[in-house]
Amino acid sequence: MKKFLIILSIIVIVTSCVPSGEQTNQIEDLDVFLNEVENENLEFGPIISSASWISSNFITFDSQKVIADYGTRYTLDALDKARRASSFDDLEVSDEKRRMLNILKTSFVMPPPLDSELAAELSKITTSLGAMYGSGEHCFDDGVCYDLEAFEAIIDNSRDPKELLKAWSGWHEISKPMKPMYMRMVEIGNQGANDLGYQNLSDLWFSKYDMPGDEFLMETDRVWSEVKPLYDALHCHVRAKLNDHYGDDIVSTSDPLPVHILGNMWGQSWSNIYDIVYPKQEELSTVNLTEIIEERKLSEIEMVEYAEDFFISIGFEALPDTFWERSLFVKPLDRSVVCHASAWNLDSANNDLRIKMCIEKNEEDFITIHHELGHIFYYQAYNHLPTLFQGGANDGFHEAFGDLLTLSITPDYLKKINFINQEEADRAEKDFIGLLMKQALEGVVIIPWALMLDKWRAGIFEGDITKENLNESWWEMRKYYQGIVPPSERSEDYFDAGAKYHIPGNTPYTRYYLARIMQYQFHEALCKAAGYDGYLHECSVYGNEAAGEKIISTMALGQSLPWQDAFEKITGSRELSGDSILNYYAPLKKWLDEQNEFRTCGWE
Repeated sequence: MKKFLIILSIIVIVTSCVPSGEQTNQIEDLDVFLNEVENENLEFGPIISSASWISSNFITFDSQKVIADYGTRYTLDALDKARRASSFDDLEVSDEKRRMLNILKTSFVMPPPLDSELAAELSKITTSLGAMYGSGEHCFDDGVCYDLEAFEAIIDNSRDPKELLKAWSGWHEISKPMKPMYMRMVEIGNQGANDLGYQNLSDLWFSKYDMPGDEFLMETDRVWSEVKPLYDALHCHVRAKLNDHYGDDIVSTSDPLPVHILGNMWGQSWSNIYDIVYPKQEELSTVNLTEIIEERKLSEIEMVEYAEDFFISIGFEALPDTFWERSLFVKPLDRSVVCHASAWNLDSANNDLRIKMCIEKNEEDFITIHHELGHIFYYQAYNHLPTLFQGGANDGFHEAFGDLLTLSITPDYLKKINFINQEEADRAEKDFIGLLMKQALEGVVIIPWALMLDKWRAGIFEGDITKENLNESWWEMRKYYQGIVPPSERSEDYFDAGAKYHIPGNTPYTRYYLARIMQYQFHEALCKAAGYDGYLHECSVYGNEAAGEKIISTMALGQSLPWQDAFEKITGSRELSGDSILNYYAPLKKWLDEQNEFRTCGWE
C-alpha cells in the first residue's frame, strides 16, 4: 500500500508539472509573439531611427511630416505590443521572457487608452504642449519679445536682481495656459495606464525598477537623507556668499534661496555663480581647457578622437568607420539642425553608431563629448543582445555611464595626454577646493531637484495633488527638498512646473537622480579596481584595463537582468548609497563646515 501511494504521488507530481493543453498553446503563442517583436525591431527599427535622424539634421516641412507619420505608426504599434504583452500576465514563463514582456509594457510614459477618441485627444494635447514650450516667448509692454534662449542668457550671466527677476518671471508666463491641458492629459494617461494593467501613471513609471514602486521611492529618499548634509553645507555657504553680494533685501542669511539669482532658470545648477561662491585664488592656477584647445588648434573631430582614446585605453574596441563618416560634429552652414548633443544607435545589427552635436571648441563641449561617447560605447557593448534587452539596466545607467568618465578628466589625465605639464598639474591639484566646488555646484545641486520633480508628478498621477494646489505644491516641494523659493508670490493662475521642458514633454526625471548617485559609486568601485589609493577626486582610470573590464562586462548585460544584478557586478553592492559621493566631496565638506562654523544654516 505504501509503495502504491508513493507511485501515485509521483504520478500526481509529474502530471502537475506538465502544462495543460491551453497553457501549452499560450506558451507557443508567446514564443511566436516575441519572435515577431524581435524581427520587426530588427527590420523597422533602423528605418524609424533613420527617419528621426533625418528630421533632426534636415529640418524641413517634409522631414517633419515623415517623422510625424512614422512616430504615430510606431506609437500605435508599440501600444498594440504592450497590450498583447499584458495578455500573458498570468502565464508562468521563464524569467527572461517575463522580463521581455515587462519591458514591452513599461515602454510608455503617457500611454493612450483603448478609446480611439481619447487616444486622439491625448495625441493632440501632447503635441500642443510640446509646441507651446518649443515656441514659447514672452513680450513685454515695450514690445520686445524674448524666447528661452534670450531669457537664459540673462539668468546665466546677469548680476542685476531686477533684470534677473524680469527674465525669470517672463519665461514663467509661457506655461500658464498649459495647466488645464496638462491635467487633462494626466487624466487620459491614467486611463491608458489602467488599460495596461497599472493603477495609474505613477504605478507604470516606477514599476520598471525591478522592485515595488513604493519601496523604490523609499530607497531614493533613504539615499537622499545620506547626501543631504553635504547639500545643506553647500546651500549654507552659497547663501552667505549671495548675501554678501546682493545684501539682505535680496538674500536672507536664514531663509531659502530665491531661485532667480542662482544662475540657472530652474535653480538646478549653480555653476554660473561660481565666481561669487568661490572667488578666484590668485596664487593658484586652475586648468583652462578652452585655452588649451584653442592654443593647440584642435579640430572638432580631434576633440572626439581624444574622447575615443580614453575608452580605448581601458579596453574598448575602436569605433567603426561609419561612426566617423555618418556622425554630425559641426553645425552646417546650409541648413537648420537640432544642435542638442545626442548619441544614436541607429542599427544595432550593423553597429551603426553616431553622435549629433554642433561642437564648440571649449571645455564644456570637450566634457560633453566624453559623456556622449559613454552612451555610444554602452550601445556597442550590448548590441549583441536581443533588441528588447538593448538598453540600460535601468534608465539611470545610461546617464551614469555617460557621466562616469568625466570624473576622470583630472589634472593627472590631462598630463598623460600632454595637455599640461607636471608643474601645471601640481599647481592645479593644489586648488582642489576650487575643483570640487565647481563640480558640486552642478553634480550635488541637481540631486534634490532631480528627486523632487518626479515625486511631485507622482502626487498628481495618484490624485494627491489637484488643480487647486498644483502650483502651491510645486513650491512647497522645492522649498522642502532644495531650500529654494520663488522671487515673488505665485498664485494658482501659474503653472510654474510647465516652464521646465521635462514636464510638458513628459520626460521622466528620476533617471537623472539615479545617474548622479550611481556615477560616484561606479567611480569609487573602478578606482579600487585600478588599485588607486588616494583622494577620490584625484583618481583617473585612464589606461587601466582592470577598471575597463568592470565597465565593459556590466555594459554588455544591457537590460537583460534586474538592474541590481548589473549594479552588483560593477560595485559589489546591490544597493544605492550616498557614501561614494560623500567620499568624493569629503575635502570640500570639511572646508564648507569650517566656513559655516558661525553661520546660521538650514531653512524653515
